[in-house]
Amino acid sequence: MSKEKRRGAKAARESEEAEKAKTAQPVSPANNPFLAHKSQLQGLVKPSPKPQVKAPEVKGKEAKAREARAAWGKAVALKAEAKAPQVSDEDIFMKEMWGVQRIADPAPRITEVPIAPKVRVRLSEEAEVYAELADLVDGSGPWDIADTDEYIEGIAPGLDRRLLQRLRKGEYSVQAHVDLHGMTQEQAHQRVDRFILESRTAGQRCVLIVHGRGLNSKDQIPVLKERVRVWLTRGRIARSVLCFATARPSDGGAGAVYVLLRK
Repeated sequence: MSKEKRRGAKAARESEEAEKAKTAQPVSPANNPFLAHKSQLQGLVKPSPKPQVKAPEVKGKEAKAREARAAWGKAVALKAEAKAPQVSDEDIFMKEMWGVQRIADPAPRITEVPIAPKVRVRLSEEAEVYAELADLVDGSGPWDIADTDEYIEGIAPGLDRRLLQRLRKGEYSVQAHVDLHGMTQEQAHQRVDRFILESRTAGQRCVLIVHGRGLNSKDQIPVLKERVRVWLTRGRIARSVLCFATARPSDGGAGAVYVLLRK
């Protein structure tokens, strides 16, 4: 039989039993003495109700989906962290400092350093001789000078004094001369400086400088005479001079001076 026929037969039986129950006469306890005992026996043998067990809550599909996504995300993060290379503190620092430029240092403060005076150290007699020769060449050593109201003379350090004696006697012929009359001290200084340089460049050995006796100056003091003596023993002029001496009367006497130049 098919399922539908079985269902139909079952429904028919249930309908008939329901009709019989409606039409049946209720049984009186007096007519059936076991009816009361039956009720008591049914109460004794009736099973106690089972405790209700709370069914576990079933989570919804959305909650499960969220948990699944969270678990998947955590797994991916752990996997990426495991594969990521280890970064050192130095690498982090360099990354943070990328593009930073160093500020230019301010201009250094210039401090004057005192220059110690040059001290010539003479280690031996040979070194001392060389030092004297150097002083002789550049004219920086002390000059041997003698002067009075009438004459002046001087010789560079380390030279033979016979050169001065010959110059004083007029044994060297005068090859050029310059006259300083009517000049101021500044003009005379410039003229003497140029005259000595030009004469030495021309190869001249003995020259004459006419400075005058100072008869027309204040108090008749020969100012240029003293200045000429200073100029011939100092500075650039002195480096070209070997010796000098007051001229003979025929060449100007006390108003002029011979000058012997270096070669």
